[in-house]
Amino acid sequence: MSMVKTPSQIVRMREACAVAARVLQQVKELVRPGVTTQDLDEAGRDFMAALGARSADYGYQIGSRRYPAHTCISVNEEVVHGVPSFRRILRDGDIVSLDVTVTYNGFIGDNALTMPVGSISPRLEKLVSVTAAALDLGIKQARVGNRIGDISHAIQSHVESHGYSVVRDLIGHGVGEQMHEPPEVPNFGRRGSGPLIKAGMTLAIEPMVNLGGSRTKTLSDGWTVVTADRSPSAHFEHTVLTTDQGPEILTLPPT
Repeated sequence: MSMVKTPSQIVRMREACAVAARVLQQVKELVRPGVTTQDLDEAGRDFMAALGARSADYGYQIGSRRYPAHTCISVNEEVVHGVPSFRRILRDGDIVSLDVTVTYNGFIGDNALTMPVGSISPRLEKLVSVTAAALDLGIKQARVGNRIGDISHAIQSHVESHGYSVVRDLIGHGVGEQMHEPPEVPNFGRRGSGPLIKAGMTLAIEPMVNLGGSRTKTLSDGWTVVTADRSPSAHFEHTVLTTDQGPEILTLPPT
């Protein structure tokens, strides 16, 4: 599997990512206290269908387990892969991570964000802000001639300078016809390490940042990853195309 996409593949990646960005924005607009994560998931499913796409998450298989929902919605101490449920009601003061991955015309668009539910505490506002900034700094390093470790180092340095931890059990990745393609894109690492960044790579860059320690565990549902110390966690993600003119974010929200 080539890490560099052809011009025709890039066209289709742009289309898939535009759909993913639109669906994420539509789901985001529904977030408020009293809504369940299942409500948001079903809305996301319907938004995808209306745009001619389908969820890349639904039925995603690891071993004998298949993911049972259309989006991943993670609340507070849930890092990623939160399984939506009617029992999980969003409450004022929560933070919620919305992770939308679609398949459109044979290609994947992948993006995520963390946002407040109602009014949140200053410490959670800072966690969300630092994580979003870490993504921006990582993307700036996704330049032709750099190495993947330059992305990783930029994210880790910024996060740790604020006293937070980057998750090490889960990482970013290449994306294209498959959800997970090479190269791996960790959120920690050394400058100048890892694969060389070439024009035409499509990378899912996604810092996952914990207010407490970096350790995580998976709940009994087999999917939901939480912080081991139950501290809050934030997650932002864009799909980025590397070009000779610099990184291009393919999953920018629609204007």
